[in-house]
Amino acid sequence: MKFPPATDIRRMRKALDITQTELAKESGISQSTIAKIEKDRISASYETVVRLFETLDEMAKGERKDLTAADVASKDVITVQSTDKVRVATELMRTAGFSQLPVLKGETPIGSISEKIIFDKIRSGKTMDELKDSPISLIMEESYPVVTESTPMSSVTAMMSDCSAVIVAKKGRIVGMITKADLLKLV
Repeated sequence: MKFPPATDIRRMRKALDITQTELAKESGISQSTIAKIEKDRISASYETVVRLFETLDEMAKGERKDLTAADVASKDVITVQSTDKVRVATELMRTAGFSQLPVLKGETPIGSISEKIIFDKIRSGKTMDELKDSPISLIMEESYPVVTESTPMSSVTAMMSDCSAVIVAKKGRIVGMITKADLLKLV
């Protein structure tokens, strides 16, 4: 097995948001030795470098395993009301750069609207003029599933094989949203 250069230890450690002290504790290698390796001040033994990379790999696996919906969710959720006109949703999607939005009735998620839904309506013969002043409730689809902040990401990803987004709630209030684009950031 070929490892990256020893100087990559710092890059990997930083990417995992791990301190030198934490890495030292997990690997059994002193913090001062790790600092010298990262600054390329010493040439570490093969065994030391292997132990550091293996420790970082294990810590990365543990971190991925423990991710929750709150860790991944986008916090700024833009929503529309079911009584809003379709043009409101299209304008919000365009200006915010989103392709889909949750539809609410008051504070409760009751549906979803997306570019795909709108384009499907246009392909089926509706004109944009006909659609733009229609209430969103007439064309919306099912609501996205709602999970709590502590829901493990393994459950969220399994859920998203059947939907394009998941709403994250805390005590019934929307606090975030996870889309397939958010999942791609984890890869």
